[in-house]
Amino acid sequence: MKFLVSNDDGIFSEGIIQLAKSLLPLGEVTVVAPDIERSASGHAITMHTPLRVKKVRLPGLDIDAYAVNGTPADCVKLGIDLLFDGKPDYVFTGINRGSNMGNDVLYSGTVSAAIEGCIMGVSAVALSLLYGDQMDYSLAGKTAYKIAQRLARETKDSGLLLNVNIPNIKEEQLRGTKITRLGNRHYTKNYEKRKDPRGATYYWLAGELTEESMDDNTDIGATANSYISITPLHYDLTCYKMVEKLKNLKLDLD
Repeated sequence: MKFLVSNDDGIFSEGIIQLAKSLLPLGEVTVVAPDIERSASGHAITMHTPLRVKKVRLPGLDIDAYAVNGTPADCVKLGIDLLFDGKPDYVFTGINRGSNMGNDVLYSGTVSAAIEGCIMGVSAVALSLLYGDQMDYSLAGKTAYKIAQRLARETKDSGLLLNVNIPNIKEEQLRGTKITRLGNRHYTKNYEKRKDPRGATYYWLAGELTEESMDDNTDIGATANSYISITPLHYDLTCYKMVEKLKNLKLDLD
């Protein structure tokens, strides 16, 4: 198998190094990732400035790795187009430092990088480890290995897109895996108004987290109850249930 690996935490982050090491026993791994942290960059791509690529060496890994001064989506697009030898079998992204659940998937660079893989015809998996006092990526790495192994054996679906969230617990505390839907996570009081030392007003994004839909069938509820959450996604944003209703409204401008 051939894997293209990316993230939004930056190419030297602990999570991406763990991910590359975990997938390496299954085949060829190439890393193309942002040169610095690009968290919450969503699906932005670079259009008006040049992209620069630098080949780097990752600690403990003898693989091709490229740092790009662009977004996660840039990295996957450029990786598949030019930097990867041939075409990857899978795009794996992460392991993100912190969860990507509920509405947050719309902001996540890690999830967007996986979506870009699907747009380019490659099945993709985004992995995230929930925050904790200690960030031990070993369980998330094992999860990535098992998912890749199972996908290679049981599915050839080129449109597959999975969002995986791993609870920050010890392996012996894990209760299993749940196939889930996205929960409802949003923020209130998003910005704090502050004054700089010269008395000028500025605003700092903060926000108070509100989570709903906490049953085990959601990503939020499953991880809260010590399950790994696997949520199938797709990038078609069409609201199909509204198509016929809008047709009946006769909104044409003739």
